[in-house]
Amino acid sequence: MSKVFINGTDFMNMVLSGANVLHSNVEKINSLNVFPVPDGDTGTNMNMTLTSGIEYIQSKSSDHIGEMAEAFSKGLLMGARGNSGVILSQLFRGFTKAVQERNEINVVQFAAALQQGVDTAYQAVVKPIEGTILTVAKESAKHALFISHQTDQVIELLEEVISEAKQSLARTPDLLPVLKQAGVVDSGGQGLVFIYQGFIEALKGNFHVDNEINHTDSQQITTNKPKPAQSSIATEDITHFYDMEFFIHLSKEVIFDESVLRKKLAEIGDSIVLIPDDDFVKVHVHSNSPGDVLNLTIRYGELTRLHIQNMRDQHREIVEEAGSIQENETFNEIDETSVEPNLEPKTFGMVTVSSGEGISDVFRSIGVDYVLFGGQTMNPSTEDLVKAVESIHAKYVFILPNNSNIILAAQQAKDLIEDKEVIVIPSKTIPQGLSAALALQDMNDSDENEKIMNQAIQDVHSGCVTIAIRDSQMNGISINEGDYLGIQENQIVTASNEIVDTSKELLKQMITPDNEMLTVFTGESVIVQHTDLLIQFVEEFYPDIEIEVIEGGQPIYDYIFSVE
Repeated sequence: MSKVFINGTDFMNMVLSGANVLHSNVEKINSLNVFPVPDGDTGTNMNMTLTSGIEYIQSKSSDHIGEMAEAFSKGLLMGARGNSGVILSQLFRGFTKAVQERNEINVVQFAAALQQGVDTAYQAVVKPIEGTILTVAKESAKHALFISHQTDQVIELLEEVISEAKQSLARTPDLLPVLKQAGVVDSGGQGLVFIYQGFIEALKGNFHVDNEINHTDSQQITTNKPKPAQSSIATEDITHFYDMEFFIHLSKEVIFDESVLRKKLAEIGDSIVLIPDDDFVKVHVHSNSPGDVLNLTIRYGELTRLHIQNMRDQHREIVEEAGSIQENETFNEIDETSVEPNLEPKTFGMVTVSSGEGISDVFRSIGVDYVLFGGQTMNPSTEDLVKAVESIHAKYVFILPNNSNIILAAQQAKDLIEDKEVIVIPSKTIPQGLSAALALQDMNDSDENEKIMNQAIQDVHSGCVTIAIRDSQMNGISINEGDYLGIQENQIVTASNEIVDTSKELLKQMITPDNEMLTVFTGESVIVQHTDLLIQFVEEFYPDIEIEVIEGGQPIYDYIFSVE
């Protein structure tokens, strides 16, 4: 099959097919995550990121590849989840910059776009790590540049790209010892190879686009969510009960002023989120006057993709279907603080990520404004973080990701917000996030708070206990499926087939004579007798340690320990 140029329609078919192939291999990608713990979600994150991109591109129809790539890039940007999802969004952000003015591209331009994507992704990552999706993208793009001078056939070029990507993927264990130790290749790199394979299937004309791919997997993945806070409030307490979300495609004849629109929306609603981009604005607002909202916004351009829901109806269903609350709840809406538009903004606000209702309650009790559900198994998207920050009426908002896989999305969210200063504190664990939140002082300025919050995450020691999902060898420890793993600062330090023994050994390695405080967050499946045995152990061998036990309610991790 001969193919010298690809246009917008070709590009749309390529990304649909790429998303389809990746969607079919999500579990395979998840299984490549290095740690043998049940939090492997690279495939899930990439799939949900692509799903967001697909949602955007399917709203357009154009043979102009620049227009289609731009729509896809915007969708990826908003839906990016996890490190691999964010890097994927940056790869296509750079790709889009290279093709945005073109109706169609040839092999030379295609290869150059791949390279610009790589350049953009590397610039976005503070400390690029070789042996990851970055390496696979870089080496395959470099090979594309080389091959592009030897052929004018796009399919031939892409076959070479895939071949090099597979070879690069196979070399990732040589670059990252942790991959070699686990006997796997990089999961994000594998995801990228699947996407490229989908590309070429589309160009060859033998692919089937699964329409179900538009449906996010969030419902499948959030079955372990804690009971939603919505069930504890009365339906009548929902004062603005029409939940509205839509896009404004900005008219070139009208000057859009975000602050003006925000102020006017605040007069008739709350929970206002505006996400402006080059030629569109995403609008979210709760109001009792949907007609007024539409009349107010339509003056700026054409309104599309309108979703209006009655939240009182939704709430009644939640209350009535308590048994299925966890499966039906909308992701990442555990806690939302309404904006008080008539008040002066406070100086500081905080957004954090929590995986258990008990832990979320602790965050709220120490002043965190917005708690997103997520963490180990479900990373919030860039858009989720943007919405959370936008809902806080404060001059400065600190984001506490509490997971290394959410930090990039948090930094990306920071770049999208212009009306307030966002500061990302790179907390990688729940104890670090709690320690940082406690360190915030209203009497300090933002720079001083950033400094002491960063210091706080260094002063706390984090540990957790969970179950191995496969046989493995890590750090010289032989691990069998079903063993309990003791993890200290993201490193497996002990394992056994008994939860109390594993927990005791982990605490032995965590507690030093200088420590004064141990906080134990119990998971949703923990047996009380096991916790009692642990407390007895600490009281006997570390009598000077003060112990606090909190029902964290987190899934997956039976215990989370914080030692200070």
